[in-house]
Amino acid sequence: MERRILFASAMIFLLAIAPVYAQYYSKTVTPRPRREKMTRLHFFLHDILSGQNPSAVMIARPNITGSAISFGTLFAIDDPLTVGPQPTSKTIGNAQGMYVSSSRDPAMFTAVMYADFAFTSGRFNGSSFSLFSRNPSSPPVRELAIVGGRGKFRMATGFALIRNSFLNFTTGDTIVEFNVTLYHY
Repeated sequence: MERRILFASAMIFLLAIAPVYAQYYSKTVTPRPRREKMTRLHFFLHDILSGQNPSAVMIARPNITGSAISFGTLFAIDDPLTVGPQPTSKTIGNAQGMYVSSSRDPAMFTAVMYADFAFTSGRFNGSSFSLFSRNPSSPPVRELAIVGGRGKFRMATGFALIRNSFLNFTTGDTIVEFNVTLYHY
């Protein structure tokens, strides 16, 4: 008898609180018109694979013979962004993410790159934009897609025109010049 009363009490309690957790809330609003802004940025990315403190490290490599950076090799990056090409230039942020070697042709290095470019000083301190694009090595100037942003670059789209400022084929160290055009709100 006590079991039945306990069971009935538990069922009444559960039925009483169910509507509280099952409510759905939705509100549709018409957004106010926003003015799109355009920002142009120029900086250098230092992708350093060598030395005691590399900014890029190989985190996975396929089990195939060939060069050290073969098809399917995955790198994690935390590359400094500077105002000039020299490693001693003022650091304005860092790019964190990864890239994977995506070309089966060993003569043509191509990577698919995802990185978040965060600024840690200046006018855009605390803001970042995200890049997700294919990056072939052969043309001297390449175009990569900007797919998002936060802070002052909220809802960013755009493109980055990049070119190698320095490349060491032995170590893989690269300094890349970025000219970025962002459209954001």
